[in-house]
Amino acid sequence: MKKKISIVSSAYNEEGNVRDLYEQVKAQMLQLADKYDYEQIVLDNASTDGTLAVLREIAAQDKRFKVIANARNFGHIRSPYYGLLQTSGDAVIYLASDLQDPPSLIPQFVSAWEKGYKVVLAQKQTSKESLVFFAVRRVYYWLLNLVNDSGAKLEPNCTGFGLYDKCVIDELRKLGDPYPYLRGLVCELGYAHKLIPFEQPLRKRGFTKNNFYTLYDNAMIGFTNHSKVPLRLAALGGFALGIISLFLALVYLVLKLLYWERFPMGTAPLLLAVLFFSSVQLFFIGIIGEYIGAILTQVLKRPLVIEKERINF
Repeated sequence: MKKKISIVSSAYNEEGNVRDLYEQVKAQMLQLADKYDYEQIVLDNASTDGTLAVLREIAAQDKRFKVIANARNFGHIRSPYYGLLQTSGDAVIYLASDLQDPPSLIPQFVSAWEKGYKVVLAQKQTSKESLVFFAVRRVYYWLLNLVNDSGAKLEPNCTGFGLYDKCVIDELRKLGDPYPYLRGLVCELGYAHKLIPFEQPLRKRGFTKNNFYTLYDNAMIGFTNHSKVPLRLAALGGFALGIISLFLALVYLVLKLLYWERFPMGTAPLLLAVLFFSSVQLFFIGIIGEYIGAILTQVLKRPLVIEKERINF
């Protein structure tokens, strides 16, 4: 019996890309057709353009092409993860619908999987995107691994594009995480993994749906899910600043007593001190707020996605 490969993507306003995505995935899987069967699942995240209409047309022509239409836009984290959990394959491949995750890597993923790797991750070595964004991402992963105290090294420049064995997907189902950080979870599970280097191409059609907020959201999930170091830095920083403040206060008092007439108190030092300590307090309150927000998300246990429709399941 042939093994089954599930290919999953999530789409939001990708009318110009989803048909090309289907054709490229189909072309790669036809090369493997003698050994593998496959299904392709695309989740439409309540697109406002003609994405869903195109997905319906493809699904009508090919029963291996399956569609989940979400009731609303559930975001760039929950929707793809939910798609992974709806698969039935012996291995699952996730790739973005904008074609910046090249389907041409699928045979390499499958080959590494057959050699015994439970997780195969595509790692961006270079990118045709802005050099500034690429550099910022490298710094982010460096910082995340620097403060990571979960015991698992997170692979830099791996976005989740890759292959996951069925046993990995089963473990993810057991976790029941309502707002997961996939690239961190798969590293933390500890399965043997292989990295496949690639160059990320430019988006050919449409516009990226990522903005400052979505990138910040993703970054903070990584920190809150895999490190308590920021919280401890807040505590240690507060203690250190308290000691420094006490020392400066004593120095100021001694100088004032020694040079009473020539050493005016002045308001500038007081204002600067108030502004400095206020900004430090707000910064650490923000960090604590991120952790409280992460706890609230876990406690509420809201569903990853509410479906409006399924096609070809």
